[in-house]
Amino acid sequence: MKAAANLSHLWPELPYLDRFAAASAAGFTGVEVLFPYDLPAKDTQRALLRGGLEMVLINAPPPNYTGGARGFAATIGGEARFAYDMRRAGRYAQALRVPLLHVMSGTGNGTQAKQTMIGNLKEAVQSVPDGLILTLEPLCPESLADYFLNDYALAAEIIAEVDASNLRLQFDSYHAQMIHGDAVAVYEMYRDIIVHVQIGDTPARDAPGRGAVDFPALFDTMRAAGYTGWISGEYTPGPSTEATLDWMKLL
Repeated sequence: MKAAANLSHLWPELPYLDRFAAASAAGFTGVEVLFPYDLPAKDTQRALLRGGLEMVLINAPPPNYTGGARGFAATIGGEARFAYDMRRAGRYAQALRVPLLHVMSGTGNGTQAKQTMIGNLKEAVQSVPDGLILTLEPLCPESLADYFLNDYALAAEIIAEVDASNLRLQFDSYHAQMIHGDAVAVYEMYRDIIVHVQIGDTPARDAPGRGAVDFPALFDTMRAAGYTGWISGEYTPGPSTEATLDWMKLL
């Protein structure tokens, strides 16, 4: 298993481009950035090269700076905007050689929103660049109220309905624990469709070891399941990110 740093969360005191060097110095070989669209891709590319780092995941859609509605996957009537956003995110992912693109559902509820998301994803898995895997991640209400994809069973149902090799589940220990009460059990239940892992503790989304998630048991479960992918620290580190990195020793 490989440790990655989420640079949207870790080293928040540093300017964006300086966080790559900090991650490299801390021993990371992979990083993820939720929305790296503020700067041209070439600037991020240079920071990756200087640090000897791989960008492992970004989010879609890009921010909408016009103030209009964002084309989220479950937005009823927003299919055209979703397709537009996915094309832009796909180009950015190609430029950064990112293997994983997290597709956010946005707010919504009910059967129509679910069917809208399934329809959008069926189109997206056909149109994204070759080699790019789309991921779905359930988010807890404490993190984002009214978010449509707020349950792991729902995510699994949508992935099964789309039935594409390039659509998989993104597991986050913080959200899994907050939604279902046992992150280890959630991983075990959905391990066959999990392609990427993020970690944070509950209830404050702080560093592993400070809350309710049993991380030694979680990592043992992941090893037993044969997981060899990235485990990305996505949490609020407090005044010193370096002081929160003991979890890397457990991998």
